[in-house]
Amino acid sequence: MTWNYRPATCSLKRNLRHAAVLVLVLARTAAVPAFAGDAEAGKDVFKTECSECHSIKEGRNKKGPSLFGVVGRKAASLPDYAYSDALRGQTTWTWTPEQLHTYLSQPAKRANPGTKMKYDGLSDQQQLDDLITYLSTIH
Repeated sequence: MTWNYRPATCSLKRNLRHAAVLVLVLARTAAVPAFAGDAEAGKDVFKTECSECHSIKEGRNKKGPSLFGVVGRKAASLPDYAYSDALRGQTTWTWTPEQLHTYLSQPAKRANPGTKMKYDGLSDQQQLDDLITYLSTIH
């Protein structure tokens, strides 16, 4: 018969390790937006809903500004794009996932009266989540 003795420090180390894992899991869960979507599906949404007017290539503006790095960017901040007065007037806007969700879920003329953007909004919440998740990957 073998004696399986573990000192109390092993149990303490194990409990600390479990607590550390729990803290990491909770921190990561809190950082995930409530409307996380599928980036691959969002790429398709971008192609059908946005690509006529926007590019995802850095520095390549079309009718609308490049959406390269749009998530986290201040509104109307690309130096080589002629924004509408309405968008330049949104000095406190940053294109967070939440701001993009609000803006893109309704007609652009309602979201920001006076904007040049002609878009009726995306009513499908899953497509909207997928699109924003995809845009979050473009940096």
